[in-house]
Amino acid sequence: MNFRHGLVICLIAIFGAAPLAAQAQIARWWWAWPGPPDAQSVARGKTVFAKTCASCHAANAAGTSKGANLMRSTLVRHDADGSAVKSVIETGKSHGSVKAIQMSAGDANDVVAYIEWAVQNYDRTSAGAPPQSYPLSKLLVGNAEAGKAFFNGEGGCVKCHSATGDLAGVGSKYSPLDLQSRFLMPKSRKPVTATVTTAAGEKVSGRVLVINNFDVSIQDADGKTHKWPADSVKVEKEDPIEAHRELLPKYSDADMHNMFAYLVTLK
Repeated sequence: MNFRHGLVICLIAIFGAAPLAAQAQIARWWWAWPGPPDAQSVARGKTVFAKTCASCHAANAAGTSKGANLMRSTLVRHDADGSAVKSVIETGKSHGSVKAIQMSAGDANDVVAYIEWAVQNYDRTSAGAPPQSYPLSKLLVGNAEAGKAFFNGEGGCVKCHSATGDLAGVGSKYSPLDLQSRFLMPKSRKPVTATVTTAAGEKVSGRVLVINNFDVSIQDADGKTHKWPADSVKVEKEDPIEAHRELLPKYSDADMHNMFAYLVTLK
């Protein structure tokens, strides 16, 4: 099973043969964001997406031979606030290069809104959130020892985590479905912060509002917003889950299967 699409395949296996009447009773299809995106943002995003993204991902985000189907993307479906998608746009990671896609922060927000709209309006592959009781046996297809080796080696997970420390018992703490998504893109309680050094040597620290190729904006501890052109300042950003973002385009399907199999053993 392709781990990136494993959730979708699992859902098809569970619900694919269900009577249409039963499926119609389901209130909504499954995605992480709380509701429909802003219609005006969607309209703007559709235009930007058509110019910048559609040649690879298709106008409806369903993918082509050159680019992934974004509606089936695990990253997209679990990206509750759009930050993961915007990270891909801003860094170019997972696009075969490390070059950022030239797009303003506003345009990136609108593209996220359009992708969310596309998922909600075109997607008919899942019939709702999977049950938390979905059996581990159907997900556990990796090799735990290989996962442990990746955790301690190539994945670099031990730089921040410990199997006997913060991750002790994680295999029992979450359902298999939750664990599957959380190790790929965990939910952080800490905001992304940055220290900005101006040309005059002044340092300002605070919560990141915007960082892209054009603008930098942070909110300091007093709630005051500071803005600069990106090329006029030095920025030292601290993202609590940056390491997880960097791993997303590097994982092979086998790596993800194996990591999941290893984390399940941490009872």
